[in-house]
Amino acid sequence: MSTSSSENNPEDVNHRSFWMPGNYHPTVKRTEDSFQACNDIVACFQERARVERQYAQQLDEWSNKWKPVVDSSPLYGSLLKAWQCFLLSADRLASLHASICRSLVSEDADRVRTWQKDTFHKKLFGGFKETQDIETGFARAQKPWAKRLKKLDKARRAYHKVSRKEHAAKERDFHAQGNPDVSIDKQKKIQEERELAQQEAEKVRARYEKVLEEVNRYVPRYMEEMESVFDQSQDEERRRIVFLKDAFLSIHKHLDVTTNESVIAVYSELHNTLMGIDEQEDLRWWKNTHGPGMPTDWPHFQDYSPKKKSKKGKKEVEKKKGTIEKSVMIGGVRVRALYDYVGQETDELSFKAGEEFLKIEDEDDQGWCRGKKDEGWEGLYPANYVEVV
Repeated sequence: MSTSSSENNPEDVNHRSFWMPGNYHPTVKRTEDSFQACNDIVACFQERARVERQYAQQLDEWSNKWKPVVDSSPLYGSLLKAWQCFLLSADRLASLHASICRSLVSEDADRVRTWQKDTFHKKLFGGFKETQDIETGFARAQKPWAKRLKKLDKARRAYHKVSRKEHAAKERDFHAQGNPDVSIDKQKKIQEERELAQQEAEKVRARYEKVLEEVNRYVPRYMEEMESVFDQSQDEERRRIVFLKDAFLSIHKHLDVTTNESVIAVYSELHNTLMGIDEQEDLRWWKNTHGPGMPTDWPHFQDYSPKKKSKKGKKEVEKKKGTIEKSVMIGGVRVRALYDYVGQETDELSFKAGEEFLKIEDEDDQGWCRGKKDEGWEGLYPANYVEVV
């Protein structure tokens, strides 16, 4: 209730008005407030940068933890490829969020710091030159106005004082007239005091009105000078607002991953991979690799062919050696992966650097070999990705 009455009180409103002496200080303080706001903005988004970095690290940790589990899982074909694609997407997103962290620190924060240094000029003994300039301008414009207000207030108080005396004299005269308890001489004296008080009040009122007229004549000039300084302050504040708006838009651009082409590509490829899960193709591969579709040497009649006896010599030793080498190739040659490889098609083999498996077919014209892992996985792989153990 008291707050409402205070707001509706004209004298209280006038007391808080910008035009009253000293009430320009909130406008002057905007410079220091803007400087502090820059510090807060930098600190705020440096903390957000740490969040982005931690998220990138967590994505990396999650992906690295699950890669060996996924690669060795019993899933196969397009279903396995889809699961692996989630981890590959996480790797790419981790890289993206790490770049967001770098942008927030090295671009946005540095930009605000540089602008802050160029815009706010610190004085030797504290404060800013921009604050002093606006403060000095307002103080210079308001000094003659404050002196006139002080003079007007003095005249007003003097007038109110004599008005109270006049009112009291009138009251005494009113009660004395026709009162038998008051002598004629006393009534006459009271009447004279009322007349003197009235004359004094009129004299002081005239002086008060004259001072008020002088103040009102000065108002346009005062308003013009104050508004000139205020416009200067507004112009500086406008430049600060425009810059910080651009800074916020830059931060938004770095944080808004919904329009980032890399993110769109990551989830588009992931979606396409998931939609590419082909149960018929996977079942066909399993049938041909581990089921009825596997090549089989069915039992058939074999003629007897007597072996020819020959002398054991150098040629026979070499022949046996060749036979041994040939049997090794038939059973598979042990190889070790030099690099990581993720199969792009369902008939390709995936492996990690250092992993060992069997090469069961020699390199073809296009540089591909066929291999088989110990757990039974079989597929094509680039010949130059492995070395013989």
